Amino acid sequence: MSFVRFARAALATIALVAALGSALITPAAAAPLPTVVLVHGAFADTTSWDAVAAELRGRGYTVVVPDNPLRGPGYDAAAVEKTLAGISGPVVLVGHSYGGAVITNTHNPNVKALVYVAAFAPAQGEPVQLGLDPIRFPGSQLLPPVLQVKVVDDAQAIGGRNLDGYIAADAFHRVFAPDVSEATAATMLAHQRSIALWANLEPSGPTSWSNTPSWSLIPTGDNIIPPASQRFMSGRIGAHTVEIAASHAVLVSQPGVVADLIDTAASN
Repeated sequence: MSFVRFARAALATIALVAALGSALITPAAAAPLPTVVLVHGAFADTTSWDAVAAELRGRGYTVVVPDNPLRGPGYDAAAVEKTLAGISGPVVLVGHSYGGAVITNTHNPNVKALVYVAAFAPAQGEPVQLGLDPIRFPGSQLLPPVLQVKVVDDAQAIGGRNLDGYIAADAFHRVFAPDVSEATAATMLAHQRSIALWANLEPSGPTSWSNTPSWSLIPTGDNIIPPASQRFMSGRIGAHTVEIAASHAVLVSQPGVVADLIDTAASN
């Protein structure tokens, strides 16, 4: 072989080795982040998740915030499942307050993690109201006159009418969200949605947390769902639990902390 041919062959070999070496040391493409689905609770609407959603989107997540009808765990879970059916790939499903009962009753194979934020996590056959048992878990202020009732139009109810509960305007800031500003509380109050009283009495169905890893954020200043009740439910479902000094409206007052826990659930 001539010197020229030898040199060309050597250069080709060096180039091939360099290319293979580069391929071997190039890191594998990162797996896509799961979609985060945020389910709001009673006395709120989708806007309650605005700050958390913005935080997560800033971290690269796709975030979906479906409307929760607040009619009952079975009906509301079916509504959320319609949203989940349109999402491809893994999902982290998050529920605040009564939204925890909804995600507990939601079943979709793409859900890889559940996150409960100041939320109910009922067992099968239990109504949400059991989590407010004043004997075992004293401290909830969700009682009259804070809790008010009204008759509402409801196409899902017999006769097209239903009895809903809501938080009195003069108690909303003090009881529901004492750790946010007066202006923020006023905005939240303007977005308050009432919940069918039946939603708190309907027995929960088969539980999603039985076969899905769960995380729980417990605000120690919660005036709605007593922290002791949240600890009991979180322990029963084997949730990875974080506690924080905040109110029931922790998703509004501490959105970064809530996003951190969702991020942790998504990465496991």
